[in-house]
Amino acid sequence: MKTLLIQDDVNVTANGDLSRRTFLKFTGTGLVVFFCTGPLDAWQAASQSVPPTYTEPPKPSVPTDFNAFLQIGADGRVTCLVGRVELGQGPKTSFAQLLADELAVGFDSVEVITGDTDVCPWDVGTFGSQSMRILGPIVRGAAAEARAVLLQMAAEQFKAPVERLRVSEGVITDVAQGKRVTYGELVQGKRIERHLANVPLKSPADFKVIGKSSRRKDAVEKVTGKAKYAGDIRVPGMVYARILRPPAHGATRKDVDTTAAEKIPGAQVVRDGDLIAVISERPDVAEKALGLIKAQYERKETGLNDKTIFDHLVKNATPPQVMKESGNLADAEKLAEPFELTYFHSYGAHAAMETQSALATIENGKATVWAATQIPFILRDKMAQAMGFPKQNVRIITPYVGGAFGGKTNGQNCAEAVRLAKLVGKPVQLVWNRAEDFQYERFRPAAVVKIRSGMTADGKIVSWDFTVYAAGDWGSVTFYDIPNQRTTAVPVTGIAWQKMDTAGGLHPFNVGPWRMPAVCTSTFARESHMDVLASKAGVDPVEFRMRHLTDKRMRRVLEAAVKQFGWKPTRAPSNQNIGVACGTWYKTYVATVVQVKVDKSTGKVQVERVATAVDAGIIVNPEITHQQVEGCVSMGIGYALSEEVRFSNGEVLDKNFDTYEIPRFSTMPKIEVVLVDNPELAPDGIAEPPIITLGAAIANAIHDATGVRLFQLPMTPDRVKAALKQS
Repeated sequence: MKTLLIQDDVNVTANGDLSRRTFLKFTGTGLVVFFCTGPLDAWQAASQSVPPTYTEPPKPSVPTDFNAFLQIGADGRVTCLVGRVELGQGPKTSFAQLLADELAVGFDSVEVITGDTDVCPWDVGTFGSQSMRILGPIVRGAAAEARAVLLQMAAEQFKAPVERLRVSEGVITDVAQGKRVTYGELVQGKRIERHLANVPLKSPADFKVIGKSSRRKDAVEKVTGKAKYAGDIRVPGMVYARILRPPAHGATRKDVDTTAAEKIPGAQVVRDGDLIAVISERPDVAEKALGLIKAQYERKETGLNDKTIFDHLVKNATPPQVMKESGNLADAEKLAEPFELTYFHSYGAHAAMETQSALATIENGKATVWAATQIPFILRDKMAQAMGFPKQNVRIITPYVGGAFGGKTNGQNCAEAVRLAKLVGKPVQLVWNRAEDFQYERFRPAAVVKIRSGMTADGKIVSWDFTVYAAGDWGSVTFYDIPNQRTTAVPVTGIAWQKMDTAGGLHPFNVGPWRMPAVCTSTFARESHMDVLASKAGVDPVEFRMRHLTDKRMRRVLEAAVKQFGWKPTRAPSNQNIGVACGTWYKTYVATVVQVKVDKSTGKVQVERVATAVDAGIIVNPEITHQQVEGCVSMGIGYALSEEVRFSNGEVLDKNFDTYEIPRFSTMPKIEVVLVDNPELAPDGIAEPPIITLGAAIANAIHDATGVRLFQLPMTPDRVKAALKQS
């Protein structure tokens, strides 16, 4: 890590990012630590992912961007500004814990400000479970350096060696002299900029706040309804907007009549090229006027729907790329006759409770946008480009975000709000309704996985040929010990969904990242196939996996999950209604055991119990970690059993939750979470990896209960009934 010390009042980046003057004006006097990791491309490379939207942001070749700011005020309170946003995953709390522990201050004295491009440092975005695993060590380092600087200052004041001083709760003491000084007293009335190199971080054995279930900083606001989301923001003179939409992707507008809408008192019709919108001081008036606009469209007949899409993907996906190859498949297939199975995964929506929302204001050549976004800085740059403004004249403020899961990384809603605000000269709030949210989703791509495998008579897998179509390559390479294997992605992640487009026309609409993109699909196929092989070998599914596992962390989480569940070894199907699955991504390991109940007359599957074990390194906040795992289980049940986007000829047929069924409270199982202790490893991703195992674990449990294998997600009642009938 590198620390950047700025000595003049100029912008610290050539891209118009936060200046020292702006920061100091915001924070006032006190100890200021400027912290930087180094070149942004190195930071991004470490994250195993690039911004999943637009094009990649500029990557300075020198360390000119701040990744964290830490300020200690004269009152002893600590402020940290990070470019991450609060999506519900708890960064305001977790970053505060990291700071409190390394800085040796009380947790309640720390405030974390997120997602404001005028006061926070540049950040690539909140996605990929990066907050703790990428930014966490940087924030800890900033706090550790600040603590060392303060100890040095106290030593100078006391005329005592630093090694003799002790610090706790923001108070430094020298017992030998009976002296004490608070952080606030040290910095009062001063502005101090110091740098100490190579300051060590605390050992896990010395943690006092990290690892504890500190209360969430956002809890009171959220449970009392005081929390503000983009759709809750109000400014003087604002208007509400509604936009005329085509009925389907690819539809062309041929005629439009706005006469009736223009007669509605208080409504104004706005036209600008392809954009037709209605604005009003009242949202119901705008909605009423929009409903009176008569438009005719010509639709394209593509022949694609949610049933024909899979053949289309296999025939048209390109180019193939081998991700890993070892051994000799041809020779291995002579030892054991291979067989091939195909697995399918339908399109999925993010279905966040908060739809895409933004409020845009433009005044005196400067735009301010309150946006529900995961990528405030990238969004700022794109909005500036669209308006022809310098980047420093565009401010994105991200209040609380009501769920995202990868779905708030495209910026279309924000661009529309800004465009309208510029056209009408008033602040414009644009909150999509649920139908718009579905229509303009960047869906999780539909995908196909083909696995060709061979196993010897003694139950050893000797060949594994895995090909994934349309999902991307993430999570496709197996962690099982198979001597002869090949993994092929058609195409790789960078083409499949990362550009948030149609993947070169492969899909009938845009696709994009969805909570653990690609990994859910490949894990479903791999872990289902492992159960198929275990059944053929006549071996207990857990034992079969263990025979093919030398990865100690994977073995450990699998052992933890089956121990928590009370797994009784037996050959499947056993009529115990249980299933197991393992998975890993980033450096987080997961194993899940589920128990289901299958109504054979209706095909309905009820998940009754889930035990999930997770090894994610240091756990910063156990309670928040439990919440994240439980959220993954809930959403995982959705993609496993019900969540599927139905469409035909470019029209998204699901308009709301009456047909796109997400899990309800009544469908939630008993959830047991085991956090595998691994304090020697840095915190890793927790908001996404636990979701990856649910599809396969439930599929394997259904097979254990019925003897029937389901090959397509979601495993809806109709598909379960059809499979039972076939069997």
